[in-house]
Amino acid sequence: MSRPWSRFAARTAAVALLSVGVAGGFYLSEDRQSQRSGPGAQVAGSVSDVDVNVEYRQQETVSRQVRTARQQATEVRKQAKAAAEKARKAEEAARKKAEEKAAREAAARAAKPYDGPIPESCEEYSGNRKVGCALMIDAGFKIDQFPCLDRLWNKESGWNHKARNSSSGAYGIPQAYPGNKMSSVGSDWETNPVTQIKWGLGYIKGRYSTPCAAWNHSQAKGYY
Repeated sequence: MSRPWSRFAARTAAVALLSVGVAGGFYLSEDRQSQRSGPGAQVAGSVSDVDVNVEYRQQETVSRQVRTARQQATEVRKQAKAAAEKARKAEEAARKKAEEKAAREAAARAAKPYDGPIPESCEEYSGNRKVGCALMIDAGFKIDQFPCLDRLWNKESGWNHKARNSSSGAYGIPQAYPGNKMSSVGSDWETNPVTQIKWGLGYIKGRYSTPCAAWNHSQAKGYY
């Protein structure tokens, strides 16, 4: 081989070696760069995943708390409704029991229409006056008291057992106010003149002692 050709071959070999070296260095550098950057990227990705998981768990916790609160509120409403219904039934039962008791008591003391004897001294009267005269004597008053009672209740109601004062609401022969006071004698106080007369005589006896004293008070004051 000639010397010029040997030089050319040596130069070519040197260039090839240099190229290989450069390429090797380039790939080595890339590999090292990849090794350096790889873990950082993985860490960043891992941190992002942790944040998402934490947020998800927090949302789940809040959702569970909300569901629990709603369930508790629903249960409280159910219990309140049940308690109110129980109280209503108890009140209704108590009311019915009281009404039944009142009805029994009223029936026990209800006055029957007067069918007792009419004294001869009362025979001159009729209707409610005759009954009133008889009941007055039966209550212990003398017959001389009846003219006073007659004038008193004639003034108050005309002896009408359905008389009602439109302004005051007083009711019945004695004009009791309110009328249901007479229920102490009988539950039929609205329709039975006997019940009304008995109550009126009791009122007069307790407040004025006699019908004539009640009549005198009515004359002086306008009421009795």
